[in-house]
Amino acid sequence: MTMRRSFLMVASVALAIVLIVLLIKIGKVDLRLTLQQLKGVSLIAFAKILLLNALLIYLSTEKWRSIDAAWRRLSDTVPPRTTSYALTSVGLAIGIILPVQLAMATARTLGTYFHGQALKRGTGGTLLEQGFDVYTVCFLAAASAITWLGHGGGETWVLSASAATALALLAVEPLVRAIRWLAVRCGTLDSMPRYKIFHSVWALQHSGVLNARLGRRLVALSVLRFCTVALMSVETAEAVGLHISLWQLAAAIPFVIFASIIALTPGGIGVNELAGVGTLSVFGTPFVTGAQWALANRVLVSVSYLLFAVCAAVLLLSRRLWTVRKNSKSKMAVQATCPQGMRNQVAPEDTR
Repeated sequence: MTMRRSFLMVASVALAIVLIVLLIKIGKVDLRLTLQQLKGVSLIAFAKILLLNALLIYLSTEKWRSIDAAWRRLSDTVPPRTTSYALTSVGLAIGIILPVQLAMATARTLGTYFHGQALKRGTGGTLLEQGFDVYTVCFLAAASAITWLGHGGGETWVLSASAATALALLAVEPLVRAIRWLAVRCGTLDSMPRYKIFHSVWALQHSGVLNARLGRRLVALSVLRFCTVALMSVETAEAVGLHISLWQLAAAIPFVIFASIIALTPGGIGVNELAGVGTLSVFGTPFVTGAQWALANRVLVSVSYLLFAVCAAVLLLSRRLWTVRKNSKSKMAVQATCPQGMRNQVAPEDTR
């Protein structure tokens, strides 16, 4: 690790600490009270968070597998659904300390190493999958902005978000056509060195990813994933005795996602919390309440991610050991039959 990378890492960690301290100071958060609230979380409340997390991982996995099905070659093998689910779980857990884009891409790339085109299917597929999340969130952020500018409430946001979702689905096909046109243009400029950067755009035209039906499916899954995150946020708030409206949390989530893209701190610690609390205060949630929720949400969601990651690691290890054991038994069986086969071949020569 170079000196520059070490400095950036230390600076990133220091910035996360400063932002969390700033959040606690501005929000006047009582840490003792917050710890007591976390200790008092019931098993039922935490079980709800775990179930929603399971759904969140499932939706993310389905998005990635949908892209992978359109992207992989015929010679590439398909990872089992349980393996894909486990890799997504590990990626979310790593995202606690690393930028979620890097964490998820790393987990899936390593997990698809033996299935062919690991970098393209793991990293490229993950970036494309998360790109649809950003695409969808841009429309939902517009709904939040309309609600704020119009001094509206829950009904205004629901209506605006519904219209934004419909618009996002309708815009997929024109966007696909525009990218195809751009891909054709990039293909005609293939011989010019300065346009080499556009080769990846040209390659999309032949990848099977530029499909309006697939795009609409990915947007629909992104919307369901967004709804799941919103429900998880409500459950974490209620688990520690805080009352924040569902629509307020949903309206704030797009800006938290935008903040996570910046990736200034490990896992977006501090940046995501300040973005969420600041947006919640704009929609009427007291800053103190928002700050308490942000800290509790970080802890509860991180613990749920870690639990799923541990289970995923055990599953992957068990599958690997089972495969090794199966191959070992097959090899031993072949070796055991070879001497007998040789004797059968030699027997006729001895009788002559």
